[in-house]
Amino acid sequence: MAATKDPRPCSIADTLALVGEKYSLLVLREVCLGNGRFDQLVRNIGAPRDVLATRLRRLVEAGILTRHAYSERPQRFEYRPTGAGLELEPVLLTLMAWGDRHLRADADRPMVIEHACGHELVPVVTCATCGDAVRHEGLAAHSQTPGWTVRGRSAGLL
Repeated sequence: MAATKDPRPCSIADTLALVGEKYSLLVLREVCLGNGRFDQLVRNIGAPRDVLATRLRRLVEAGILTRHAYSERPQRFEYRPTGAGLELEPVLLTLMAWGDRHLRADADRPMVIEHACGHELVPVVTCATCGDAVRHEGLAAHSQTPGWTVRGRSAGLL
């Protein structure tokens, strides 16, 4: 089956086009941990220097990271998350929790995040209106794109 030339309009796809490239989320992980200098990023991520430079440039252009000079001679920069970058941190924490549950033994977790309350953070997605935890059974999708339904393209547009 051939790929559709006009796939479903999707914010997930749009976001993945920006942060789904290899190493991009790992760059964000490191910057959120306070490791924003290029050499730290190379060491902690293991990305080739040229690939890392490309990812950093793209994340800065997209407004996810900012670049701040920390040395004039030689000129060197560190990267920090913007507000938009910090909004992705819960995504990272949720991915980490999923990986801990499904890919690692409990004693084999490489990192634990402590919440300000002093307890280990267990991220949960909640509804901003009612505060209930989000569960698959409680969700109902509604397409907002003309010509599309939740199941796919409307029959008249095929």
